[in-house]
Order: sequence, then C-alpha cells, then structure tokens
Amino acid sequence: MTRSARRTRRTLRLAGAGAAAALALSACSSSSDSSGESGSSGASASPELSGTVTVFAAASLKESFTALGKEFEHRHPGTKVSFSFGGSDTLAASITGGAPADVFAAASSRTMKTVSDAGEASGAPVTFVRNQLEIATRPGNPAKVSSLKDLTKSGLKVVLCDRTVPCGAAARKALDAAGIELTPVSYEQDVKSALNKVELDEADAAVVYKTDVRAAKGKVQGVEFPESAGAVNDYPITVLKNGRNAEAARAFMALVRSADGQKVLGEAGFLKP
Repeated sequence: MTRSARRTRRTLRLAGAGAAAALALSACSSSSDSSGESGSSGASASPELSGTVTVFAAASLKESFTALGKEFEHRHPGTKVSFSFGGSDTLAASITGGAPADVFAAASSRTMKTVSDAGEASGAPVTFVRNQLEIATRPGNPAKVSSLKDLTKSGLKVVLCDRTVPCGAAARKALDAAGIELTPVSYEQDVKSALNKVELDEADAAVVYKTDVRAAKGKVQGVEFPESAGAVNDYPITVLKNGRNAEAARAFMALVRSADGQKVLGEAGFLKP
C-alpha cells in the first residue's frame, strides 16, 4: 500500500471516531435534557398554596405573627392569613367547641394539652418559642417599682392576667416563689388587656411578658425581676385536625419554625425553645 493510501485510511478512521463521539455526546445531552424536563414537570405538578389560613394565636404573639403572616402571603401569592388573637384558654375553648381554625399557637403547654386531649391536634404540638415575665410600669417608672414586693405598696394600682390564662398562671407562680400576696385592681383575660391598663394610666403596673413591653415601644417601661426565671412559659404550635386548609397550615407552621421565623420572634423578645 502506498504512503498516500495509508494516510487516507488514517484520516477516515479519525473522522469516524469523531462522529461516534459527537453522536454519544448528543445522546447524553438529550437524555440529560429529558431528565431535567421530567424533574421540572414533577416540581410544577405539586399544587401551589392558595386560600385562607386561619390562625388562632395567643395575644402576646400579635405583632410577630402579623409580620409573619404578611411574609407568608408575600411568599405564597393567592393565600391569606386570617388571625384571631386572644387569651390562650379562650381560644382553646373555641377550638374544642368547633370553631374553624387551621393552626393554634398557645402561650402554655397546659393550654395546648386541652386541645390535644380533645383530639383536635394533627400530630404532636411543637414548642417554637418561650416567653418570660416582666413588670410594666408607666414611662419613667413614677411609682419606683423595682421588684415584685414593690407591687404591694399601699395605693399602688396593679393589674394581673386572670389565673386561668398563661400569663396569669405564670405571674401566680412567680408571686408564690417570692412569697408575696397581691390583690390587683383587676384581672384581665389576656396580656394585651393587662398592658393596656398601664398604657391608659388606669393602673400603675402590670405583670406581663417581656415581648409585650417591647411591643409597646416606649408607652410603658419594663422592670425585670429574678422570680421570672422560674416562671417561663413554653409556646407550642400545632396544625388542627379539622382545619380547612391543611397544606397551607403546615407551610405557615414551617415558616414560624424556620430560621426566618425565629429571627422575627427573637427580635420581638421571645426566647429560643
């Protein structure tokens, strides 16, 4: 065979090998594209969240949950978060009485237990934050309150949450630990109502949560007391079994427990679970 013929055959072999490689690469690319399209189709197949999520939550969660509700609606266009804030025990009674709700966030494990025992919780409730008590006084603390004992001063008008609600039960625990007997001018059904008495100058002081003092933004002044460390409340949350929007309810609960949700709650003064 001549040198020219050998060169021609070698050129043909190289060309054939190049064509085969190109064909294999094309097949591989086609397979990858097909797989990607399949994955995309699978992702879009999962239904988007929509509709209203009804959340029953302790009054002390009002500011932080309202902010998280707006964030949830922003992340999931087509959804709306409807809140009912109040005393945890009142909300629990409404739920066990048949009131429609998708999520319940309580200010104490005891209150949540009434809902779980009634078979209303979907799965085990989870603690997502904790909260500590503080004394709220008028700005400048004109009554010079520096301890729980100071709340017994003659003529001082003090407000507590009712003993049946979590903030009242926690206050009673702290007062008992300090060995203090206190007769308030009124018992309120939720912590916001107790705080409001001080804001409106209808009371000199109230035992509330630190988060509520912070949320008041200068309308009251907070006074810490050591007995509060032994009366910290856990806040559990659960999706409700008879809710109307279970998927969106789970997504809202996930947001509350996420790093973003915990950041909002932490900035409001809540403690980590």
